[in-house]
Amino acid sequence: MSGMTAWERWELANFDLETPNANAEDSPTAEELGLKEIERIGENARRDGYQAGYAAGQAAAQAEANRLASAANSLDQALLEFDQQVADELLALATEIAQRVVRAEISARPDVILRVVHEALAQLPHQHATIFLHPDDASLVRSYVGDALAHAGHRLLDEPRLNPGDCTLESGSSQLDATVATRWRRVVEALGLTSAWNGPGTP
Repeated sequence: MSGMTAWERWELANFDLETPNANAEDSPTAEELGLKEIERIGENARRDGYQAGYAAGQAAAQAEANRLASAANSLDQALLEFDQQVADELLALATEIAQRVVRAEISARPDVILRVVHEALAQLPHQHATIFLHPDDASLVRSYVGDALAHAGHRLLDEPRLNPGDCTLESGSSQLDATVATRWRRVVEALGLTSAWNGPGTP
């Protein structure tokens, strides 16, 4: 090497630098590195996309489930309100029919007043009472039990302000309201209802 000229030494050194590495074929090229990076980025993107899509799907499914549950609750509430409305209407119809039956009973069977007077007097035992009735009812009661009432010490008086079927009693300081309206109110209140009597003369 010492007998070489400067030029030869430069040429040899230059040649040695350009000699390819024996393992060069095993090293990845820039193109291969670029492809792997692209694949890695794509895989990450697919994974991130799947996770985002899964999360979005779960959120959408939960929102739909909540909407359906809300709709079901609304339907149940509507059905309950509908059932209550139907029950209220049926109850109103039943009480109206009952009133019509009572009015028809009073008109068709005036002797019903006899039972009313008897029940009213039973609430004032051993007392002399003054009995007030509608004139038509008073006439009927007199014809049936007038003597018995007088014998028991009771007085029977006409009261035009009362309706057929009504009865009121006075005994000393005690008063008893046995009008149809009051008797009706007691019956419906015992059933937990509120329905005013419309009066015998109403349709």
